[in-house]
Amino acid sequence: MRARALCLVLLAAFLPPCASTDSIGVGGSISGNETLVSPGGVFALGFFSPDATDAGRRYLGIWYYNLPEPKPTVVWVANRQTPLLGSPGILRLSADGRLAILDNHNATVWSSAPPTRNLTAGAAARLLDNGNFVLSAADGTSSGDQSVIAWQSYDYPTDTLLPGMKLGVDIKAGITRNITSWTDPTDPSPGAYTFKLVLGGLPQFFLIRDGVTKVYTSGPFNGEILTGVPYLKSSDFTFKVVSDPDETYYSYSIGASSLRSRFIVDGAAGQVLRVVWINGASSWSNFWYYPTDPCDNYAKCGAFGYCDTAQTSQCNCLPGFRPRSPEQWNLHDGTGGCVRTTNLSCGGSTAGSGGDGFWVVDRMKLPEATNATVYAGMTLEQCRQVCLSNCSCRAYAAANVSGGVNRGCVIWAVDLLDMRQYTTVVQDVYVRLAQSEIDALNAAAAAANGPSKRAVAAAVGIVAGVLLLAAAGFCCVWRKRRKRQGDTESSSAPAGGRDDVLPFRARKRAALEEDWRSADKDVDLPLFGLDVILTATDNFALSNKIGEGGFGPVYMGKLEDGQEVAVKRLSRRSMQGAVEFKNEVRLIAKLQHRNLVRLLGCCIDEDERMLLYEYMHNQSLDTFIFDEGKRRLLRWQKRFDIILGIARGLQYLHEDSRFRIIHRDLKASNVLLDRNMVPKISDFGIARMFGGDQTTEHTKKVIGTYGYMSPEYAMDGVFSLKSDVYSFGVMVLEIITGKRNRGFYEVELDLNLLRYAWMLWKESRSVDLLDEVMDGSFNYSEVLRCIQVALLCVEVQPRNRPLMSSVVMMLASENATVPEPNEPGVNIGKNTSDTESSQGLTATANNVTITAIDAR
Repeated sequence: MRARALCLVLLAAFLPPCASTDSIGVGGSISGNETLVSPGGVFALGFFSPDATDAGRRYLGIWYYNLPEPKPTVVWVANRQTPLLGSPGILRLSADGRLAILDNHNATVWSSAPPTRNLTAGAAARLLDNGNFVLSAADGTSSGDQSVIAWQSYDYPTDTLLPGMKLGVDIKAGITRNITSWTDPTDPSPGAYTFKLVLGGLPQFFLIRDGVTKVYTSGPFNGEILTGVPYLKSSDFTFKVVSDPDETYYSYSIGASSLRSRFIVDGAAGQVLRVVWINGASSWSNFWYYPTDPCDNYAKCGAFGYCDTAQTSQCNCLPGFRPRSPEQWNLHDGTGGCVRTTNLSCGGSTAGSGGDGFWVVDRMKLPEATNATVYAGMTLEQCRQVCLSNCSCRAYAAANVSGGVNRGCVIWAVDLLDMRQYTTVVQDVYVRLAQSEIDALNAAAAAANGPSKRAVAAAVGIVAGVLLLAAAGFCCVWRKRRKRQGDTESSSAPAGGRDDVLPFRARKRAALEEDWRSADKDVDLPLFGLDVILTATDNFALSNKIGEGGFGPVYMGKLEDGQEVAVKRLSRRSMQGAVEFKNEVRLIAKLQHRNLVRLLGCCIDEDERMLLYEYMHNQSLDTFIFDEGKRRLLRWQKRFDIILGIARGLQYLHEDSRFRIIHRDLKASNVLLDRNMVPKISDFGIARMFGGDQTTEHTKKVIGTYGYMSPEYAMDGVFSLKSDVYSFGVMVLEIITGKRNRGFYEVELDLNLLRYAWMLWKESRSVDLLDEVMDGSFNYSEVLRCIQVALLCVEVQPRNRPLMSSVVMMLASENATVPEPNEPGVNIGKNTSDTESSQGLTATANNVTITAIDAR
């Protein structure tokens, strides 16, 4: 190997390398269409033109060599600001240790920084399989060894961060590593967006536009996570942030060697995103991206405000604060922020003695901390005293919480900016308030927890009854008004041209909106006009159609503010009438949870009824777990996160929402995945709302999907909370195995998935259920615990199935006691696929189906 490398170096001094060469030596060069190819054939380096219509601009770059792409994906560009114009270009390694790009006049267009080490006669520049182009001071056999690297492309990223690259600042070496977008897809010169580390206080990364405007931030690093991305976990990726006196940086690595992934700045979208290569589709797919939603926009709710996507207005004030401008706040503009309800006294306090104290918030992204002060050696109590003694101190928190231990503290003596609410605990932040405010907050909390369970149950039952009556009244009012409008429309409509019709339609829509509000004042949901929907979907263009079913087609649309939506256009022949439509609108509008799909609005115009949902870029769960190519992307940790997310969403429906909701059609195709692969339960068209004391209900018309329906529901029309628990158990087994419950699973034994799982459980071979694409990369105890919980959920007797709160506890805690399961219950429905009904009626939203079937 050493002799071969030496021969290549010697030959490179006299001859251009062939395409299979991975390095050039001192005096060597490549030019024209010649390339260097990494030893494993992963990356190539050479000259390229990003625009086929303008081949006169050429750049030296690195791209993926072995991917079947129509156009190579470039991950690094040397001369991004100084293209070769009308010249093929030459890359040469000079005797002084610099890499230089020369034009056809032998003028230097670009050169690398001076080498950090003296070069030897055997020095070489080599392209590695990780995409790093390194100049090694050794003989080339160990050019990936940091101890001999004199220069490397990894220190000068363009718009892409590859596994092993660092994003941050090396203070000792004097190197700053940022990634900056291309100007456009045909111009690699630095664009408007840069993702970079901002030093000061706690480490924090910002997406900045035009060098000034902060667009998004990762949140401060607290030693454990970047608090703006608390859900960023995957078994395929390992992320780390290193902060020490010499350097601070972010980097990541990939567990599976076959997986290709890039972290990039997209100038067109103004986002940072991770993309992965899907072999089956031969394309790059978005794995996650930021900003993801409006709450990711930097300081959206101003000083002392926080953003919550579960709230209609999104912006809220921290406890003890009120909107600075109520008028602006009411217009859903929170940028003005909040001010204190009661001024601070700038003194310490004990309860009831006046002065100041602290109110704890724990489900928040930490405020921007670049201007905060870190005290590495202080305890939290010491930090509290320092904060109370400083009139400018607004809040404090632990600086490092890694391993569950608080180390040091950070103090904010500036306004608290860029906070948002999460459903999971991030860490405690102690917000300074006047003690009178803290006493009032404590009293309010005590009052909220005061009523007895019986009183709460009675209140829920009364409210549910009133809402059901309101829904029935709405239908009557709606039908009468529609009939009256139909009888008078021809006489009341103007006879003029378009200019006359538009005001008439505007008046009619205003009357309709008033009718909508008066029919159910408890529904706080935007009512969109048909003209808005037509513009968003390009008049329901076929290219925007993303699904079709018995309830009608679904289209992808983009509103005027750029927000992408899924428009569910109910067919006039749809089985979902006004009652079902109203039911879905009323239910989803009130349900706000991270793991439930969000309804953005609706449209009623003549016979048209439409629902607008948040758009899910990764479509539905079944498109991943039942697809040979895509399910390889779902490593065990991601599958476990999806299982736990669905469980939490279902727990919210059953136990934590204002009303007890039975979904009745929970299945893999009714779980959507956002860009971060966060699961969201969808399609509530056939959901039912239970009163506080109600446990079961009967129906003569069974609606749902065989394979997910519990036996008592499929055969006798009895449904309850435990019906959804059964469906959840089926889904868990499907996620674990990558196989559908319906149809033959084990041909020789003639067993479906549930009975096969039960057989393996009894034989202590449950791990054999795990999808073969896992390749040994999984948590053994987690897998067994998930299978055991799933079998508990699908037991024959509903009373033996656990509540979803117990399911979440058993899944989330390694120390939870999980009972032994009994034999599963299996309904005897027809042998159809999970996405089929006996009537062949389906409605799709982002490939999510609702299926209706009659009882046998």
